[in-house]
Amino acid sequence: MAWRIDEAVTHGEIDNTVEGRTTGHIWLAGRDAPLVITLEGDCWRDLAGTRLRFKNPFPEVRADANDLETRQAGIVGDMTASRKSKVSLVGDEELQRLYQDKAPIPYEWKNTLYLEWFSESNGRVLIESASYHLEISPQEWEMDEDAEEAQKLANLNAMRDFMAQVICRREPAPRDMRLPKELDEYEWEERLKESDRLTDAYQEVLEKYMEDEDSERKETFVMGWDGLLDALADRDESGFSSAGKAFDENEPDFDDDEDEDDEGFPELDEDFSFDEKDRHPLQERAQELALRAMDVVPGDHGSGTPAYQLVSNLLQVSGKLAAALNDRSSGYEPETGYVLAILKRCLNWLNEAVACCQALMAVEEDPDQLAALAHIRSSAFEIRDGITELRRVLK
Repeated sequence: MAWRIDEAVTHGEIDNTVEGRTTGHIWLAGRDAPLVITLEGDCWRDLAGTRLRFKNPFPEVRADANDLETRQAGIVGDMTASRKSKVSLVGDEELQRLYQDKAPIPYEWKNTLYLEWFSESNGRVLIESASYHLEISPQEWEMDEDAEEAQKLANLNAMRDFMAQVICRREPAPRDMRLPKELDEYEWEERLKESDRLTDAYQEVLEKYMEDEDSERKETFVMGWDGLLDALADRDESGFSSAGKAFDENEPDFDDDEDEDDEGFPELDEDFSFDEKDRHPLQERAQELALRAMDVVPGDHGSGTPAYQLVSNLLQVSGKLAAALNDRSSGYEPETGYVLAILKRCLNWLNEAVACCQALMAVEEDPDQLAALAHIRSSAFEIRDGITELRRVLK
């Protein structure tokens, strides 16, 4: 996906004084040689025709920054110093506390530096920050509104092309070649990989366009959902809202009525309650282990830490086992190949969880905590053995 390098940047320069060409140099913490930028296309109107210099007041060394190629040739994406973004007014610790308490998070709208390009060697590269110090030279040429719209459309198409490469959709088989047969484990694994790529791509698209006033249409276009794009156009022409009813701006909006209580919502029917007898023993053990890990591991560790990854991987195992093994009361039986593919993925998540548990045990000094972590590790091994045996039986 995208290379987000704003934290690693120390300083740099972007030059769009020659129309149709954007160049520059960007220095990263921990690297001696700068990135050399040579791109086709122009910045948005605020930077078009100028030379932008920027400096990061708090650079950080990032290991992945060393993997970027020095020469960054390709085409421009959206490049502007006036992108509006919500910026939190509290620090990371306070932000986490407010999020856990489900309290409002104070923020303000700020102009954000947004430098995006599509590199021939590394794909999408992005710098996004509201804290850089900026210096912009006078314009040597001016871009009009029509030229800016044309450039933004080109950027939108570049994002669409990049996402198509990320997703790598399979070519559909000809209709007369489709056979009503079950897929095997390896065919299901390919489908699951495509689903993962699609999910990651959509998450990246949402992050890019979520605050855009035309976000729905841009997200749909970039993801390549042309059928949905036509449906959106038909909806707008017919004067219907996304909720499926004619839109009347004079009609009161009850969604924001804070005085409404929950009495109007129907209660869940008892038939929809989850029956314990429908739960597979392996899934029960995986869910119990995930909950136990959440109790044992402190919840104040950020994303990417062993503690966070331990719980995250165990929750993945529990959730995927529930989808593949639980509740056969309706008569639906998933294909064996699908179940085998899911179980294989669960083995990978369990291996990651065991490695994270081992990392936590290596630095733990409290004997009680160490014993609790050891029990989590042994339980993960037991579930892994159970999944391995189930795979053997299914095969």
